[in-house]
Amino acid sequence: MSTASLELGLIGNGSVAALVDARARVSWCCIPAFDGDPAFCALLSPKIGGGDYAIELEDFESAEQSYIKNTAVLRTVLHDRHGGAVEITDFMPRWRQHGRFYRPVMLVRRLRPLTGRPRVRVVLRPLANYGADVPEQTWGSNHIRYLLPGFTLRLTSDVPVRLVRESLPFELDGERHLVLGPDETLTTSVPGFARNAERLTLDYWREWARYLSIPLEWQDAVIRSAITLKLCQYEETGAIVAAMTTSIPEAPHSERNWDYRFCWLRDSAFVVRALNRLGATQTMESYLRYVLNLATGEEGLQPLYGIAFEATLEEHEVPALAGYRGMGPVRRGNLAWVQKQHDVYGSVVLAATQLFFDQRLVRPGDEQAFRRLEPLGDRAWALYDQPDAGIWEFRGREEVHTYSSVMCWAACDRLARIAAHLGLAPRAAHWRQRADAMRETILAHAWDEELGHFVESAEGRRLDASLLLLADLGFVDAHDPRFVATVEAIGSQLRRGSSMFRYIAPDDFGHPETSFTICSFWYIDALASIGRVDEARQQFESLLTRRNHLGLLSEDMAFDDGEAWGNFPQTYSHVGVVMAAMRLSRPWSAAT
Repeated sequence: MSTASLELGLIGNGSVAALVDARARVSWCCIPAFDGDPAFCALLSPKIGGGDYAIELEDFESAEQSYIKNTAVLRTVLHDRHGGAVEITDFMPRWRQHGRFYRPVMLVRRLRPLTGRPRVRVVLRPLANYGADVPEQTWGSNHIRYLLPGFTLRLTSDVPVRLVRESLPFELDGERHLVLGPDETLTTSVPGFARNAERLTLDYWREWARYLSIPLEWQDAVIRSAITLKLCQYEETGAIVAAMTTSIPEAPHSERNWDYRFCWLRDSAFVVRALNRLGATQTMESYLRYVLNLATGEEGLQPLYGIAFEATLEEHEVPALAGYRGMGPVRRGNLAWVQKQHDVYGSVVLAATQLFFDQRLVRPGDEQAFRRLEPLGDRAWALYDQPDAGIWEFRGREEVHTYSSVMCWAACDRLARIAAHLGLAPRAAHWRQRADAMRETILAHAWDEELGHFVESAEGRRLDASLLLLADLGFVDAHDPRFVATVEAIGSQLRRGSSMFRYIAPDDFGHPETSFTICSFWYIDALASIGRVDEARQQFESLLTRRNHLGLLSEDMAFDDGEAWGNFPQTYSHVGVVMAAMRLSRPWSAAT
């Protein structure tokens, strides 16, 4: 296990999500959706205190925590110094009902004494307006209402209301249940609702995991990453967020603090690809509905959008939150929406390609869907040799980035393949001609003969980790000596132990300090593709030890002690787990 301080578990249901720490304290939860006001924001240190939802055990001594196998239901056991123990089960309801999914804005907690006579208290302190205000409360005989802007939270419980309102300790002499959700009256008893909801939610996740096409090795890691990726899709629209949090710094006191609660087209394409490999194709279908609702005409695509298709994501600092471990600023919104990042065209087309080839799909891609993608190819053709901010979203410089150019090529290449598959010979020839011309130009400008490897930008001299993807994208063969030389150069210059820098040149905020986790997985994949499989397996095993106690990863990690940094949990990082395991695992025939 890593020494990461982001010892948090993720629970959710496709509508809302929460982070729960190792002592069962909810420290992050946005209401009423992933990008909403964080009613629980203790993770980012509200200056007025509060912003949490804890079950505190008197005379606490130790804790243990795990997910119930193959589910998103979290179990925490707290032990006191007198031999007492209490089990806390946390989940957000999700199951199929009346032909659709029941996934309310709701957190259910079940408390159960295991040994002794544990005394606990419930501390429920939501905040409003990004940690600035304490919401007004009202209460009745069995409920408390918290009046948040635009949403009223209602706690219904078989714990006496006064004990919760005043955070008074009480002896837990039997099971107790807390249902925090919309301002609606439960139609059954609280214990009855909570137990039934837990059973149905467990059944849903076990059934979902059961149909994943997992590899022989590292099954637990793959299933946990797959569930995490599933939890990061906002089911109402199909958008996939990059992470659940904002402003956890990429490195201590670096001010590299960004809001990741939005849908990056690039990140989402990687998520879709990983889940497709596992057979979870409904995520792709939902995401493509999201993408096709965005503008795909002459105005082009932004790098990211809001989960409800918002195009404007103004960036502001939040004064009421001091930041993760006091390391502000806390930012709301992300200025990257105004940037030019040309790889987005390839990202969308790559995500859509399986739609046309996968015979499992109920509604596979047709000519009409292909025609809707063609304007993206036109944009890719127009922009592949133009400067942009690149995959790493530089705020202070623009160049003709190799990765962006190659992704533009990928858009045209895949359109050619799709057109050929649909029998549209003239369109296939059109896109193939463009793709071939683009490839020739990119190779002429992205290969440096003197250095002996590909470079990050046309006529540039630097390396960056995105070049590890050139073979995976099909731009060059994995055994092309130019690609092999590039992998070796990146390993020599960017790798530190089992982790990778994304680049080492200074950027807008100085020199990078931490590894970018997905890059470490890209390196593993590239090693395997050039035949260095044993080395790739060793690197992968080492990286898996850097996950937190629940198998989750953030965006970045420190090179020396593996401490987790950056927003959490990071979809990119969990894509890396899935893809590396699928490539490196021994075949199922080896199990016999």
